[in-house]
Amino acid sequence: MENLINDRVKNIQISGIRKFYNLVVNYKDAVSLTIGQPDFTTPEHVKEAGIRAINENKTSYTQNAGLIELRKAAADFVYNKYGLLYNPENEVITTNGASEALDITFRTILSEGCEVILPGPVYPGYEPIIKLCGAEPVYINTCNSGFKLTAELIESHITDNTRCIVIPYPSNPTGCVLDSDELLKIGQLLKDKNIFIVSDEIYSELTFDGKHNSIASIPDLRNKTIVINGLSKSHSMTGWRIGFTFAPEYITKHMLKVHQYNATCASTISQYAAFEALKNGLNDAEAMRNEYRKRRDYVYDRLVSMGLDVNKPSGAFYIFPSVKKFGLTSFEFASKLLEQERVAVVPGDAFSIYGEGYIRISYAYSMEILEEGLNRLQKFILSL
Repeated sequence: MENLINDRVKNIQISGIRKFYNLVVNYKDAVSLTIGQPDFTTPEHVKEAGIRAINENKTSYTQNAGLIELRKAAADFVYNKYGLLYNPENEVITTNGASEALDITFRTILSEGCEVILPGPVYPGYEPIIKLCGAEPVYINTCNSGFKLTAELIESHITDNTRCIVIPYPSNPTGCVLDSDELLKIGQLLKDKNIFIVSDEIYSELTFDGKHNSIASIPDLRNKTIVINGLSKSHSMTGWRIGFTFAPEYITKHMLKVHQYNATCASTISQYAAFEALKNGLNDAEAMRNEYRKRRDYVYDRLVSMGLDVNKPSGAFYIFPSVKKFGLTSFEFASKLLEQERVAVVPGDAFSIYGEGYIRISYAYSMEILEEGLNRLQKFILSL
């Protein structure tokens, strides 16, 4: 019967991040620097709001788009933080994490034969959804531009089939960001083109050097941009599964249909916790951001001292050093490192072909774990 399974589903591969993470269970003494899972707990006031929702029997369905008070709080949050103005009544949807937000976005705007421009290396979660829609990912090599998607690079890859461009900054896996001037140049290129922009801003609150800039804040681009965000990284709420889409009403009304038949609504309990996070936890990310900045500086300095070629991240909690000079593929390097020194990192080829020759290290771990992991990495490098 397996031959009857949808070919598009059969051809999807398990994420390279998860593949390598799953290998770690076979090495009981391994130090894992693989997963983008904050090591901070959900803020106490947010957890209490979730408990309160259960105790008050707030466990029934909400509106498909989510609690109106939550959507208002989400709209207020992105306005106060990033200057984005959205009507909570018809331009905001509460989703099951940013992952579902991406799914309903792509399924709404893509059709057979469309092309979606992506920077490479990039988070591997986009390609499977794009392909399930019958569309085609078009990767741009950003290794020579500081891992940044530039207007010049985009222009050279636009075709008559280009339907969408993904702007995923701060970036997973590189930690790079786009500043306002870089976004303006992209805006000048795209403002008169019938091309959607999907701006994945899930790491927006983890920007280290200055404020986060959203491409949707450019007036000429708001009408064609779908902003993806959520609380997994900003409030350490990965398991609560709360994300958001912010988009013009003419797009949102169609995304809402996909969301309705896909999930009905996000978890009601999680929505009440999310309301508390956004209403009374406007700056909950600040302490985490400050700690991640310290970890970034430590990890970056250690990698440089090891002689690795690496860009200093400006956001998120990942760093993406090159291992090309060792003459191993990224998978071979990561596998040998795990076998010899019991340190797990993610091979760069998990993030498209343009990630080959790199490894991703997550510093969403304590300083003690990072120090031990980097000591083992240094020992491994000296053995090569």
